[in-house]
Order: sequence, then structure tokens, then C-alpha cells
Amino acid sequence: MIGEYARVTPAELDRALGDPEWALTLVGARREAEADARPQPASARCLDVDKAWDALGFLLRRAGFPVDIVHGEEPVPGADDWGYGPPRYLTPEQVRKAAEALAGITGDGLTAGVGPADLAAAEVYPTIVWERGEPLDWVREYYELLRPFLCAAAEQGDGVLMWLG
Repeated sequence: MIGEYARVTPAELDRALGDPEWALTLVGARREAEADARPQPASARCLDVDKAWDALGFLLRRAGFPVDIVHGEEPVPGADDWGYGPPRYLTPEQVRKAAEALAGITGDGLTAGVGPADLAAAEVYPTIVWERGEPLDWVREYYELLRPFLCAAAEQGDGVLMWLG
């Protein structure tokens, strides 16, 4: 399961909420267009955090993060399964609130005081990685990609669609 994100303008978000099939087509086209170019997170319209999504969610909840930037705040109404369930979303205001909070949390700060045993005990996906005692380095790396992606979305006034693919 891979955590995936797509930035959308307010008009695109409105349309996506009324026509989730259109949104799936839009996201697919953007992902395909960016596949070869591999833009930096701040200029990308799509981003994935690989299998780090559940660890990010665990760490952000632990930090008392004000917005669910892993699972989104609301489901897209009427959307079919985009992989492992329907997509969810953040409004531009929620993205702005998240970006403000992200500014104060570095990757090192997010993972401080937490080790693989903590993630294994909490059954954070993929549990096998934490049971083997692998460090949280790759989770920090994905967090450091997600930060500029969401901050750029906030700066542009975008909303964000997210799903597990």
C-alpha cells in the first residue's frame, strides 16, 4: 500500500467532490505526466510517500498534529475504490493549517524519541520492517518530501486529494 497525494485547485476540488470519476482521470493524467519528469515536491502536482504513510500518521498523531495529512479529513462523496478505499481530501484552508504546523516540525523532530520497537508495538504498517529493527530514516525522508509539497499547495491555495494505492 502506497500513500498518494494530488494537489488540486479549489475549482478542481469542487468538481472532484461532485464527479470523482473525473478526479480519478485528472489524477491519472497528472501522475503520468510527472512520471518521467520527476519534479521536486514543491513544484509537483502529485507525490507518493511509499509505505511510510502509516508511520507518518502514527508520528503526526503522537505530535498532536492538527490536520490528518495522511488520511485526509473527509471522504470524497460517491468515490469508488482508488486502490485501498476511496480517496479523501483536505480543503485549501485545511492545507494552510497543515502547512503552518509543518513549519514547526522537522523530520528529526518528528521521529525524536521513537524507535522501531515503538512502531512494531503499535502495529504500524509495514510491521515487518519495524520488527526487524530498521531505522526510521526512510520515514524522515518521505516526511521531508511531504512538507514542501503541502507547503507549496498552501501557498498556491490548493486543496489535496489523498488515497492508498
